[in-house]
Amino acid sequence: MPTALLNPVLDLVTLRATVTAAEQITARMRRLRIEGDALTGFDVRPGQQVRVLVTGLTLRTYSVWRYDPSGAVELCVLDHSEGGPGARWGKSVGVGEQVRLRKPEGTFTLRPDASHHVFVGEETASVAFAAMLDALPEGARISGCVETEAADDRLPMAHSERLDWLTRGGTSLPDAVQHLAPEPGGIAYVAGEARTVQQVRQVLVRELGWDRRSVLTKPFWAPGKRGME
Repeated sequence: MPTALLNPVLDLVTLRATVTAAEQITARMRRLRIEGDALTGFDVRPGQQVRVLVTGLTLRTYSVWRYDPSGAVELCVLDHSEGGPGARWGKSVGVGEQVRLRKPEGTFTLRPDASHHVFVGEETASVAFAAMLDALPEGARISGCVETEAADDRLPMAHSERLDWLTRGGTSLPDAVQHLAPEPGGIAYVAGEARTVQQVRQVLVRELGWDRRSVLTKPFWAPGKRGME
């Protein structure tokens, strides 16, 4: 369908905005700031995501790193080895380019009143974790395990000194959680590769006695699969 005919249809289901900043924030992550009048006034909860039209009619989902109610959303896009349309878009999109995206959504969000917050995941989870951690006060009880390919892949985030940082190829996330042995009673946020998410959940529930309702999970990806949303 020609762009002139497609635009009115897309205007019904997406919001138009513009990339106003782009910078490399870790070795494999690029920060994008997207601004526009259509992005004003949302009630964005830490951990929510947006779906971005990255090419043609292809949507990719990204966790919101930061949100400014005056009309800006910031994303951190991972350049991963598979190099799909989302990775290509995140690596190539530049300042001044128009972007179409949907309103922030999702239920994998911070539970601010929890007595203890446990974060477990890898690079694909770290953006959501960063948003959640930034919303927690200094006195909050925080622990967790975050895995990255290398130290220079670690996304800047509040309270990072309270987390156990792992490098891929060493201790696995399920084993790290077993060693951390967080006591039941709080909320665990577990996200990343689907199989690992399931394994970590089993450790928490079956071996450490967590109530399964207190373990929030978000499988962002799986080997060989695209579009987990």
